[in-house]
Amino acid sequence: MECKLVVTKKETHIITAVLEDGGITELLPEPSKNSFLGNIYVGKVKNIVKNIGAAFVEFEKGQMGYLPLEKAGRPIHTDTVKRGDDRILIGDELLVQVVREAVKTKPPTLSVNLDFSGKYLVLGTGRSGIHVSKKITEKAERERLKEMLEPYASDEYALIARTGSKAAKKETMEREILFLRKRYETLIRTGKHKTVFSKLYEEAPLYLETIKNRTADGKITVETDIPELYEQISGYIRENQWEEAAALSLWDEEHGKLSAVCHLDRTLERALRKKVWLKSGGYLIIEPTEALVSIDVNTGKAVGKKKDVQKHFLKINKEAAVEIALQLKLRNLSGIILVDFIDLEEAAAKEELLSCFRAELKKDPVPVQLVDMTKLGLVELTRKKTRKPLYEELSENVRIEEEEQEETAG
Repeated sequence: MECKLVVTKKETHIITAVLEDGGITELLPEPSKNSFLGNIYVGKVKNIVKNIGAAFVEFEKGQMGYLPLEKAGRPIHTDTVKRGDDRILIGDELLVQVVREAVKTKPPTLSVNLDFSGKYLVLGTGRSGIHVSKKITEKAERERLKEMLEPYASDEYALIARTGSKAAKKETMEREILFLRKRYETLIRTGKHKTVFSKLYEEAPLYLETIKNRTADGKITVETDIPELYEQISGYIRENQWEEAAALSLWDEEHGKLSAVCHLDRTLERALRKKVWLKSGGYLIIEPTEALVSIDVNTGKAVGKKKDVQKHFLKINKEAAVEIALQLKLRNLSGIILVDFIDLEEAAAKEELLSCFRAELKKDPVPVQLVDMTKLGLVELTRKKTRKPLYEELSENVRIEEEEQEETAG
């Protein structure tokens, strides 16, 4: 599948659009200035709530994070903690990584298991061993990767071969292992001596992270109409020696406005609407709430023959399934999602719809699980939460800009 990244500005926001086979499948606005995702800090444990199995850790002055204790493998304490065991107690200073953005009233989620991610590999603390992405299914390739990584195995960390490592050359993999191991060792060595609230690592801008992740899946093209970003991206590609995997170009404005040519404006507008029309004349109503996301499928202007009404409903539902899978990616909707499809009477038709829906959801880079169809005909989904949804991220950026303007004016 041909993949292209368009990095441009919409008003004052930098947005990365992912185009696959000519159409936009993801919209990735650069996070607001108070985004912490992926960063690593020296945090201090302020409270432990046993009944929910979590600790609350202050990782920046005045900024609290939620640390699930169940997933706390082997925390890395600073030298101020002389206990010599893996317990987490109030007052402890330890290294934490932000693994999920704040969601509405919930604080950012933290982990003491630190991940250092490359194009082909992830080096992760808190566990050990050699692991291979489940998406690599060929037995021979899995064995090849495990054998390649085995000499670098350690009790201190795990090495995970990402999907993009399939068929990667041994020299390339070894070079990345050494790079990630050096980054890990340097951060741990210096981090243990840093004061509380120190930021030890800051995640690269989202558009650079997207390039890294997408080149792991194969060759891509990258286009931007911003000269400053072109220079930065060019340097990033050269630094990582990805010239063969990522073809970069600066958009020529003589061909028109980049956002208009790639239909970014139209796609963004559609992704922020509550109502989404389908080609058949049916439509979706997408409503995020505090607890879940509700999606309702309606027949709208779609007209079919009375005697074939169930076939007609199945056709609209399948069209809706394709569009819903796309809208989940575009809007970055996550958590619990309930879809109310048009009622189908036959069990075979319901199974055909669910099979179609599952196939579309598999295209999502974020893990999605189709749970089942309830007795009331509602389809339950869960989609992993990482970043804020599109509408929330854009509104957050606007709010911060307005506050900055007010402070400047004052």
